[in-house]
Amino acid sequence: MSSSSVEDIPDQKELFTQDGVLLKACIGRSVTELNSVGMLCIVQTGEHTKTIEWRPIDTITIDSDTQDQEWAVVNTIGRRERTFSGNLTADYLTARARIIRIPLDELKSFRVTRNCQLIQFSTYPGVWQTTFYFQHGNAETFIANLKSHVKTAKTRHDRNTYVVVEPNTESQVLNRSFAELDIFTENTTDVVWNLVSNFKQRPYETTMEAFSKLTDIVYYGNEGVNGKRDVSEEVADLLTKSMSALEEATTVTKSDEYEVISVKPTLPPRPSIPRGPPLSAEKWEGLQDTEGRVTEVEGVKQLIFRGGVAHSIRQSVWKYLLDFYPWHMTTKQLKILHRKRTDEYYAMKLQWRSMTEAQENRFAEYRDRKSLVEKDVNRTDRTHPFYAGDNNPNLVLLQDILMTYVMYNFDLGYVQGMSDILAPMLLLMGNEVDSFWCFVGFMDRIASNFDMDQAGMKQQLLHLQQLLAFASPELARHLSSKDSGNMYFCFRWLLVWFKREFSHRDIMRLWEVLWTGLPCNNFHLLICVAILDAEKETFINRDFGFTEILKHVNDLSMCLDVDRILSSAEGIYHQILSAPHLTNQIRIVLGIPTVGNVTDPDDEEPSTSMDTKDNGTTEPDDGRDMEEGSIEYDGVRIYTVTKNVWALLA
Repeated sequence: MSSSSVEDIPDQKELFTQDGVLLKACIGRSVTELNSVGMLCIVQTGEHTKTIEWRPIDTITIDSDTQDQEWAVVNTIGRRERTFSGNLTADYLTARARIIRIPLDELKSFRVTRNCQLIQFSTYPGVWQTTFYFQHGNAETFIANLKSHVKTAKTRHDRNTYVVVEPNTESQVLNRSFAELDIFTENTTDVVWNLVSNFKQRPYETTMEAFSKLTDIVYYGNEGVNGKRDVSEEVADLLTKSMSALEEATTVTKSDEYEVISVKPTLPPRPSIPRGPPLSAEKWEGLQDTEGRVTEVEGVKQLIFRGGVAHSIRQSVWKYLLDFYPWHMTTKQLKILHRKRTDEYYAMKLQWRSMTEAQENRFAEYRDRKSLVEKDVNRTDRTHPFYAGDNNPNLVLLQDILMTYVMYNFDLGYVQGMSDILAPMLLLMGNEVDSFWCFVGFMDRIASNFDMDQAGMKQQLLHLQQLLAFASPELARHLSSKDSGNMYFCFRWLLVWFKREFSHRDIMRLWEVLWTGLPCNNFHLLICVAILDAEKETFINRDFGFTEILKHVNDLSMCLDVDRILSSAEGIYHQILSAPHLTNQIRIVLGIPTVGNVTDPDDEEPSTSMDTKDNGTTEPDDGRDMEEGSIEYDGVRIYTVTKNVWALLA
């Protein structure tokens, strides 16, 4: 059959047509074809096949030396009625060989630039095969129509680029199941699609957001949310059925990344290490010189790690722990710094407060973030007296701070869970400037949770699995056998650093201990291990699978003893450290020297706790004896202390 035969062309339905589109670049096409005027169409062939087609409609070309200036005045070719089911026009037959086709099921990404006039398409990652120019800057209509046929997500590092996310059978089932459960107050289909369809592009962030929403339902299920029924079992069952789809999308090398580590079965005894009293106002003053400098930075951190901070001085101490205040500054210097930070805050706040409605209407990404902030603020800690009730001014402050952070770090913007991080800080600080800069310091520490490639979160999950396999191999094997070795049920813990598991009072204690960076890197992961290890008998003896594990973990919320968990996590750290079969893999996770760099295990722990967590602060070289004394519990040396700190601890 000849190439011009009518029978060669399948029945097509034209879904959308845009005239006046120039071909600017196309791999495999001759230079003479470039700058031709054509129509960019979306057509459907058969029941399921959809294609982007560019069809040349005449031979008009534009001189390349003057095309940038003249594009705007080229006349658009008038639209013609066409049907391709049987009667083909002469124009179509003539130009048929020059038609460019991009099947939607092969489209990977597209990029829109030049004030929404230039659009590039890619069917292969990293290569833009075709480029089209819309003469009259009306690409928005085409893009809007295209998005009705494919699901897209903007890339974080290039806001002009959209990645196409392909649906699958599992995601469609998940979508329908969520709709039936009526979990979300917003449009269910849109929310669920965003959660599921984004797995391939940003799997760990998407999974994290999904579990944040779902665990809310499990946690509040007994008393209901907005009058809804208890759906915890249904949600857990739904997640169980969908887990295979999530794992396929998020961990393509699951067998390599989440394999249970084979270790020697015997660990040394776990020491029982009691907690100490909180850092008092008297001790805090004793660790500063006459001008207000903190002279014993490591001593302060050791005291805070042992017992936290007295509530009366938390406002001051947190500013240091969260890098708002540098440890070495005098009181006078801190006042100057505070005035500067206040001016910076209100300058950023003015940027979004002065935005007009017309500006917002042309700033879709800003509107989306503002809407998400408003929704999350309205459901953050509303049972706490500080945030309870209608027209609560503290909610306004919470929203203002989060919106200002959007302007401060627009690349990251706002992700669900940030309001949980900020709420205790505003409760403590009582003003938006101090709360904002402390929030910035905290977010700088956990920003990797929200990276687009999710390398940070992926690494944390892997490290958590490795630590659990070493410290509690029996539990790790059980979780692996129940399709729970991926540690998905810990996402909420890691996302908001256990904020929803403890009261405000307890979470303040836990956070300030973790901010010290003692006794090792990733101590927050040992907190996870301590909680899970305490529930080991329940998980194993009751043969819990993923459904029961998820529900049980969420039922632990507000039932955990923070001091007992901290003590247990510290005991696990020293138990791991003294294990004869300690591997370099675990050493790296904890930030301690590998075997090749350490000759005396007894000397490795104190130097590590001093050297790996200082956040850039150095001890002043004043000739003090750095080995004045050591603290031990049950024969285990906890840390070495300086002369001044030894006196305070004694």
